[in-house]
Amino acid sequence: MLRFEVSVEDLLRSRFALSPAMDLCLLLRALAGLSQPLTWPWATRLRPTFERLRRETELDAVLALQTSRGGPDFVAPVPRGLNQTWADDLAMIRATPLEAARREIATSGTTGPSARDPRVRAVLDSADAVSRIAEAMDRAWHELLAPDWPQLRAICERDVVHRVGVIGEHGWATAVESLHPSIAWRDGGFEIGSFPSVGSVRLVGDGLLLIPSAFVGNIAAHLEDPWPRTLVYPARGTAALWGEKATVRQPDALTALVGRARARLLLALDAPASTSHLARSLAMAPGAVGDHLAILRDAGLLVRARAGRSVLYRRTPLGEALVAGSS
Repeated sequence: MLRFEVSVEDLLRSRFALSPAMDLCLLLRALAGLSQPLTWPWATRLRPTFERLRRETELDAVLALQTSRGGPDFVAPVPRGLNQTWADDLAMIRATPLEAARREIATSGTTGPSARDPRVRAVLDSADAVSRIAEAMDRAWHELLAPDWPQLRAICERDVVHRVGVIGEHGWATAVESLHPSIAWRDGGFEIGSFPSVGSVRLVGDGLLLIPSAFVGNIAAHLEDPWPRTLVYPARGTAALWGEKATVRQPDALTALVGRARARLLLALDAPASTSHLARSLAMAPGAVGDHLAILRDAGLLVRARAGRSVLYRRTPLGEALVAGSS
């Protein structure tokens, strides 16, 4: 079991972030068989590209740095917030000093078959190792993950909106407990029962960093510098996206009443979301989404409210009743 000793100040300093680089590393581990295998149809679609990149680029050098437990920090830099992009991550990876990268490479457990490949070893020992690793990761990002990232990012952003709502209504303890069934608040700390015996970890004054991910199947943690104490958790909605442990609701009656596009939007609003979030997660044009949302709002099925710089839509009781009846 892992336990975080948490003060009130720690909770007040806790925050959410997104990490494109970490999700890329998680995807690469899954495709390489270093973690729980992908069980969704994307595995079949992505594997040929993954194998081609291993032949055409120095991706095997990146894979040699990964284990089932993680990888070096410089290939997955600490994210700065919810606006983190792959370009931000790539710039930080490329800015890693060679000596710092070599220290992490030496301690990252590069003992697998690919690490013994002379070509891989030549990359890891080279004077331009950082730039070569960064280039291979950039190719992997653009060919494996970038086409689907807008939808995955929208799912993670909607997850954060939901968690912030839980914080506002029930407080931080309930919000963190809701991240995973194995998390419980007891005696001034969070206990995570799904971990092996790690013991107690005291936060260092900067709170918990909470990262939703579409690729982590269980709760994961960062416990060592330079990362703050971090929990990585499965974002809400990924099970339905991958077709796992979820049944897709068939909105036949609702579609007949309001039309297919508006039925999809109503069903998608299990948690408040903005026009841009809905457009990305449903692969619809933002203008069309805005038009449909306006019609649903005029019909009394949705309301909207400003949250920071975003306008979030949520279902009214009438909208909830229509969705419940259709399912």
